[in-house]
Amino acid sequence: MKKIISLICMVLILPSFFGCEVNNGNSNKATPVPQSLEIKDYFPIKVNTRYVYEGTGNEYASFNIFNDYTSDTKVQQRVDNGGTIMAKVVELKDGKLTRLFSRGEAYYRENLLENKGDEDEILLMEPLAKGNTWTLKDSRIRTITGISVDVTTPLAKYNAIEITTESQKDKTIDYYAKNVGLVKSVFISGGNEITSSLSKIEENVSFTQKINFYYPNPNNDKLNSTSKDISFKTNDITRKVLEVAYKEIVNNNNSKVFTTNTKINSLYLNKDNMVYIDLNSAFSTELNAGALYEGLILQSIANTFGHYYNSQRVVLTIDNNLYQSGHIAMEKGQFIKVN
Repeated sequence: MKKIISLICMVLILPSFFGCEVNNGNSNKATPVPQSLEIKDYFPIKVNTRYVYEGTGNEYASFNIFNDYTSDTKVQQRVDNGGTIMAKVVELKDGKLTRLFSRGEAYYRENLLENKGDEDEILLMEPLAKGNTWTLKDSRIRTITGISVDVTTPLAKYNAIEITTESQKDKTIDYYAKNVGLVKSVFISGGNEITSSLSKIEENVSFTQKINFYYPNPNNDKLNSTSKDISFKTNDITRKVLEVAYKEIVNNNNSKVFTTNTKINSLYLNKDNMVYIDLNSAFSTELNAGALYEGLILQSIANTFGHYYNSQRVVLTIDNNLYQSGHIAMEKGQFIKVN
């Protein structure tokens, strides 16, 4: 069901966000304007900011955007329409605003700014002048059709740049306002119209996830699950935030998993769909547990991070070496199965 929703999101909602590869061949028919307009003014890269859009015409036309990561020229946006979450990396460089990479069903938080993709869809291109046109590889035509268009959204009235993308079957009109960014998008196909309009901008906010952490139960040989609301600011390092949260014991029925000096050296979901977590040596030297309890701790780690990344297999290492203790010795390629 999530894959179907994701497909609907990519096809119907904001084609300017989720489009195809492009050519760089823009037309020479652009009409110059008196003032010099720059894309950076119409697509500000802000931290700790959430943009909320109201939608009509489709149940997934309403969505919100939070900037997970930023650099000097790039931003990774978390687009949540209530049915699925998409991670989208956009770059502002050389007079072009380009979508470089996107990933559907991105429920976990991971820095994708340097991921390589082959999408390279140009959303905006200078000169920001009426008539400037470029062609997408699927033959759609994207044109700046206005540079001073009045647009009304639930939040405010704006004077915006209008971008129209046309194919033989449908049309999308996007509006970008100065110092704000995208304020409205209209998708038209046949007699159907889907509209998404900016309704709220929340500044100095965090992205919050409800995450399940697993711990051994000191009273039996089972695991307990404790749900915590974990908040992330833009550019927070996920592994460090989760490391701190895992050390906090909020229930007397939970035993500690991470010792005081335990550090997560690295944490990621690999292309083989296995989670790789590397801890420092303090985890094993300070463990001080019997074979059964040690097994429960390792299973707790596997369940916590496996569920977070929606993976069934977790590879645990210590300072990039195979996990070894007095009771358990991992072999190369061995993983802990999530249950």
